[in-house]
Amino acid sequence: MEDGSRAERSRADILDAAVHVREAARSATSGATGVDTVLAALSEVMEYDHASLARWDPLRRRHTTLAGSYPDDATAYIETRLHHDPVFPVLRSPARGGLWLRDVPWQLLAASPGFQEVLCPLGIEDGVAQCLFAADGRYVGMLNVSTRRPRRTPDPARAVVTLLTEALAAAVAPRAGLPPEEIAAADPAADARHPDARRPGGLSPRELQVLAELTTGRTNREIAERLYITPRTVGTHIEHILAKLDLPNRAAAAARAAAWGIEPSR
Repeated sequence: MEDGSRAERSRADILDAAVHVREAARSATSGATGVDTVLAALSEVMEYDHASLARWDPLRRRHTTLAGSYPDDATAYIETRLHHDPVFPVLRSPARGGLWLRDVPWQLLAASPGFQEVLCPLGIEDGVAQCLFAADGRYVGMLNVSTRRPRRTPDPARAVVTLLTEALAAAVAPRAGLPPEEIAAADPAADARHPDARRPGGLSPRELQVLAELTTGRTNREIAERLYITPRTVGTHIEHILAKLDLPNRAAAAARAAAWGIEPSR
């Protein structure tokens, strides 16, 4: 009875800690506090040796660490190489509730530079990588948590981390809470990336990215994989592009992009 009571108290403590994480994420989303407070609160949900919250930059096609405690070489891997790791396509699915290290097939770990070159030297034995998606399906960033000690099974923190992903995504999304037009207007990198800083045809920065991809003849699924969004979202963007530019099909849109000198990022 004592052990059961202790377990119940442990689950209750984790749920209480999850509430604090949501509060910290809400505060970070509003800009009242930094993202580091979110990671600090998360340590009460699950103890870790290293953790980070990183934002995905679709224009530079890399992650940017907003808060973290990994060594410099591990942070550099997360920012510039993780999205090329063989493990990344597995955990990037919006339907996946995070990828826990103990659940990764050993064949995949053997092929993963991130595991072999980064986690192994740190003595990591457990943890989770959780992709974060905005409400509209955009991939906005990632949570990485690592520990040198294996966690117990069953682990109530697993479900809690999954439930927190919406709040974490809001905390890492650029200018969370603002309309897309205001995000674009406030982001000089978005304008600098495109030949026409005034966004030709009234297209949003994301629509310009999709339009650029159409010049290559890629399918919706291929474009989705490159931009870290869903094929359905790509289709919606294409519909908006055709309507805004008054064009009949994607081939005409690709021709218009070529005439404007718009090319996809490499």
